Amino acid sequence: MKNIRATLTLLLTLTFVISPALTSPFSGFRADQLPVPQIDPPVQPAGYAFAIWGLIYGWLVVSAIFGIWKRADDPAWDAARLPLVLSLAAGTPWLAVANASAVWATILIFVMAITAIAALLQAPAKDIWLFRVPVGIYAGWLTAASFVSLGSTAAGFDLITDAQGWAYLGILGALVVAVVVLQNCNSPEYGATVIWALVGIVVANGLAMWTVSILALAGILALATLIIARRLSGQTAPS
Repeated sequence: MKNIRATLTLLLTLTFVISPALTSPFSGFRADQLPVPQIDPPVQPAGYAFAIWGLIYGWLVVSAIFGIWKRADDPAWDAARLPLVLSLAAGTPWLAVANASAVWATILIFVMAITAIAALLQAPAKDIWLFRVPVGIYAGWLTAASFVSLGSTAAGFDLITDAQGWAYLGILGALVVAVVVLQNCNSPEYGATVIWALVGIVVANGLAMWTVSILALAGILALATLIIARRLSGQTAPS
């Protein structure tokens, strides 16, 4: 019998990928979900950036199929499968939760992000394109998306500061997490995905909210510099 973690990874990947078709479309929290409606909050990337989910879904499916076919009993894959399974299990109902509650959606997406990052940090050294890369892209997008959700929800409850202030805090929070992950994991694809989200924030805000755009641009430069520096120095992920 195939390894149970490999089987669960495949099953939950499929439920995760299928879930959008079974849930009402979600394009941000509705005005009636928050005391202070958040329509196109400045922390949120432009709509086109969310197309990356097509890449994430497809690559995770390929990874899961390869895993159960060729690496079902591989201990190196198994170590990373447990946190990935937890992330996918939390991700399967996420859209339904987001349509019902901004607060619970924010909590759940942080669970998804933390466990996805844990899976990335434990990714096997071999089969890089079939595990580390798809999981890195998945974890990178969730890093950005979790702070988008936090910024939108916190601004929606008028906590501490307004939507613009939470855009600053959200960008800085995502950058801090991304830098820590990149310093502990040789995953340029993770960093590139966070950069993709930051570019989306620049496009969404443009000159209308230029201070948010400048901060996002500074984050793009910082992450790109870190990725290039690690590549040039030949650093690899800690064993």
